[in-house]
Amino acid sequence: MAQDNEKIQVNDQTIIEDVQSFTSDDSSKEKGHTLKRGLKARHIQMIALGGTIGTGLFMASGKAIANGGPGGAIVAYALVGLLVFCVMMSLGEMAAYIPVAGSFSHFATRFADPSLGFMVGWVYWANWAVGVAVELTGVAMIMEYWITSVNSVVWSVVCLVILVAINVFSVKGYGEIEYWISFIKIVVVVIFIIVGICVDTGAVGGVNYGVSNFHLPGGAFPNGFLGVFNVFITAAFSFNGVEIVGITAGESANPHKTVPAAVKQVFYRIVLFYILSILIIGLVIPYTDPNLLQGSDNISVSPFTLVFQKAGAAWAADMMNAIILITMISAGNSGVYSSSRTLLALATDGYAPHFFCFVNRWGIPIWSVLATCAIGCLAFLTSLFGSGVVFTWLTCLTSLAGLITWVTISVTHIRFRQGYLSQGRSITALPYVAPFFPFCDIFVIIAGTIIIFGQGYKSFIAPITPTGVISTYIGLILAVVLYAVHKIWKRPSFVKNSEMDFETGTLQETVMNIREDEGLDVNGNPIPKWKQIWSKVIDIIA
Repeated sequence: MAQDNEKIQVNDQTIIEDVQSFTSDDSSKEKGHTLKRGLKARHIQMIALGGTIGTGLFMASGKAIANGGPGGAIVAYALVGLLVFCVMMSLGEMAAYIPVAGSFSHFATRFADPSLGFMVGWVYWANWAVGVAVELTGVAMIMEYWITSVNSVVWSVVCLVILVAINVFSVKGYGEIEYWISFIKIVVVVIFIIVGICVDTGAVGGVNYGVSNFHLPGGAFPNGFLGVFNVFITAAFSFNGVEIVGITAGESANPHKTVPAAVKQVFYRIVLFYILSILIIGLVIPYTDPNLLQGSDNISVSPFTLVFQKAGAAWAADMMNAIILITMISAGNSGVYSSSRTLLALATDGYAPHFFCFVNRWGIPIWSVLATCAIGCLAFLTSLFGSGVVFTWLTCLTSLAGLITWVTISVTHIRFRQGYLSQGRSITALPYVAPFFPFCDIFVIIAGTIIIFGQGYKSFIAPITPTGVISTYIGLILAVVLYAVHKIWKRPSFVKNSEMDFETGTLQETVMNIREDEGLDVNGNPIPKWKQIWSKVIDIIA
């Protein structure tokens, strides 16, 4: 009994040391340094939430309501929320069991098809590398709202320096930045919902809107199924980035607990923040308001700004401009982090030059970080010349990366579970088990494929131009070409169930058996009930 108690009494440092000993980055071990597991539970949870709250909510939500009506927007975002939750559950099962850098790219190589891993890894890396350039451009545009006397390129350079500084010293720095930015965004959304309710009921602003905007000509679904489908596409792009949680598992201090916790909280937080926000906008602003279509490009008429202004807040535009600014910096920060870890995984799997495997003494894949920033900078420069034609094509090239990644995750999870069970392993041994297998994966594969092929249907409406069709589907073409080239060049076979490796990079049994959820603190002493309840309340709020 005494020995059992000693096993239970595991402190946080022991957990970190045990987990650190299990990393799949053998190349970095040769150099004597590995990735540092410096991301705490609060970091992971906020990163999961921060990945879903961004310009898609603050600015594009108005366009969604204008296209689909208030009812259509709510239905579409709810369906995509369910899609995202399914993806997160599948990724969470694999990442909690094998918390490695690169996550889904590595998993696709290891459990499905090396060519699939090669394809999704490079598509995802390119997506975020170009994404960094998009955010640099966006920051320059935002700053021009306040200051026009300074060349916009200066602001982009300043932003790039900040992103490099955050990412070259410690992963904890990235985690802390994302934590506080996500916290600010959450506070803004909560305040928005409260203010919106007050405006809708007439408690603020003096006009009782009620549900009148749901009974305008055309009703809640003025454009029918097509309107809902258009919003479905917009929502899918708005949620891109939530899969970053899988990449952070490789640097989480306690991934078998933090990753499942983040996954479980994604769904109801999406409901709380996205669905309620869209409901408030639909209640207060009629879908016929032309400002809703302009809000995705103009901060002064974004739906959040309009609702705050109806409450009498004359400073709403300045506040939302500041929020969008930090949101773009956050997106750029996430872009550098996720793409550098993906490049590290590609190098580890032999899909990129070996020197990208190097990890410095601070636990940072320094060459991967610098290469990503350099490519992002070059992509940004293309936006300054030739009327930005090259930049536009680069963004088109990576526009479907998120959806392709989601479908790949679900395909990989099906193969992961099939191989796991075929080797006689027990489901109960997994730190987290994705429910409703395989129905959730099938839903993601079908819905994701429909969006990938259907999002460009407007390019087939007269007048049809080859340039329009190609630019719409060039991201899919890139994915197919990468897959085909690797398959023809390397000729790898599909991974057989019996050949799947479920040992490398997994957590030690002593770490997985920690009984913190049974009401014990790190020293094995009972936690007072009031502290347990308070902790749960804080987790829900945060």
